[in-house]
Amino acid sequence: MPAKRRAAQWPWLGLLVLILVGLAAGLWFATQRIHYEWHWARVPQYFAYHDEEQQTAPVAGVVLTINPTGADSRIEIQPEGGGQPVTVTVETETLKVKAGESVAEDADLGAVRSWKIGPLTWGLWVTIWISFVSGLIGMVIGLITGLCRLSPNPTLRWLAILYIELIRGTPLLVQIFIFYFFIGTVLNLDRTVAGIGALALFVGAYVAEIIRAGIQSIPRGQSEAARSLGMSATETMIYIVLPQAFKRVLPPLAGQFISLIKDSSLVSVIAITDLTKSGREIITSSFATFEIWFTVALLYLVVTSVLSQVLFWLERRFARSD
Repeated sequence: MPAKRRAAQWPWLGLLVLILVGLAAGLWFATQRIHYEWHWARVPQYFAYHDEEQQTAPVAGVVLTINPTGADSRIEIQPEGGGQPVTVTVETETLKVKAGESVAEDADLGAVRSWKIGPLTWGLWVTIWISFVSGLIGMVIGLITGLCRLSPNPTLRWLAILYIELIRGTPLLVQIFIFYFFIGTVLNLDRTVAGIGALALFVGAYVAEIIRAGIQSIPRGQSEAARSLGMSATETMIYIVLPQAFKRVLPPLAGQFISLIKDSSLVSVIAITDLTKSGREIITSSFATFEIWFTVALLYLVVTSVLSQVLFWLERRFARSD
């Protein structure tokens, strides 16, 4: 029997290239219609920049010597009233005085340059940190709530249902405002703590339903077999049910945590300087609207893509262990 011929892939790859070229051409045409001038050269400085800190004379006096030491120069100043000379170090390229020159107090001697973290880098770090902490807390809340949702105790079960329906039935933006302006005011919480708390409660409700569905997908016969071997209900849940349920719910959990990273942009409304707020602040000073928003969107895409690949690797690893 002849081997089945494999379908040619090049027409589909050509179609993909054609679609991407069409999207790029459409973007170029749109910018031409609005007469927008691109300024991509402004963007790198918002990741990291070379900052200059001006160095001034601590006292009035005379410059005794200037001793170059590599890229820096040490300036020795003899105070007018006498006493020990004062030393100030500046970068040689920024040196503004000469030996023997008289300088007044607070006179500009030069500068010391150093690399500083830009607002986009700082905002990206705040976004990742807030998302990680709130996701970790939300996972714990979701696990406890999911178990309570399946509990035979009616009090625990209905409290879990009330929490889940309340959180899933109201917008996250409203929850952030309530948590910050009401709960945060009553408990005197910092805005960062309030933002993390609101996100953790939000994601916890969705994680609870995911975990509940995962637990219920495990055949009841496995629990009955564990109980027949003398294991308690708690041991059965910890050692038999939850490990299998976690493997099954990993894909929806991955999607939930990816959504959490994007939803974390809403904490900017309570003045947390995350990636979105940093982007807005940069736009007000640079007027590079599209460049900054495209860069912010790309950074979110990079973070979510990396998280997606990590969770996909975990999913494949757990699949091989079965």
